[in-house]
Amino acid sequence: MEKNWYAVHTYSGYENKVRLNLEKRIESMGMEDKIFRIIVPEEEETEVKDGKRKTSMKKVFPGYVLAEMVMTDDSWFVVRNTPGVTGFVGSSGSGAKPTPLLPEEADRVLKRMGVKESAPEIDFELKEKVNVTEGPFANFSGTVEHIDLDKQKIKVHVNMFGRETPVELEFTQIEKL
Repeated sequence: MEKNWYAVHTYSGYENKVRLNLEKRIESMGMEDKIFRIIVPEEEETEVKDGKRKTSMKKVFPGYVLAEMVMTDDSWFVVRNTPGVTGFVGSSGSGAKPTPLLPEEADRVLKRMGVKESAPEIDFELKEKVNVTEGPFANFSGTVEHIDLDKQKIKVHVNMFGRETPVELEFTQIEKL
């Protein structure tokens, strides 16, 4: 089963309390392998009042919490029966499981908040031979020279016109030879 993001409806104003309750329940019920992250979508807001600048956190979706989880009967039960949770968005009720957020929707919310998506696991090593699969250097092969996990980029030296040329690529643009 794959993990997805789900929108959980809560009582408005209780989002952080629900997040804490969920985190405690996940730990106490041993659901760390099914429910991964609970996020209250917030963004920084700056307002000027009486000539003074004040920065505060504003909820992007009041009354909602995002949960990254694998949807099973157990994980669904844990989240649904947490105090303050009124239900899932995308559930027709009467015991029907909810539909997850589309990946691009979840990415948009996470980027807006400045949360980095969990880094993809890479299995490339320095000096390893790889093949470029996408982009302007597709079908070129080269050697891995640098791996930047923070930026999720990899520097590959490809042989172009008889010279070694460094090319910066995304992890998804290469494959092992």
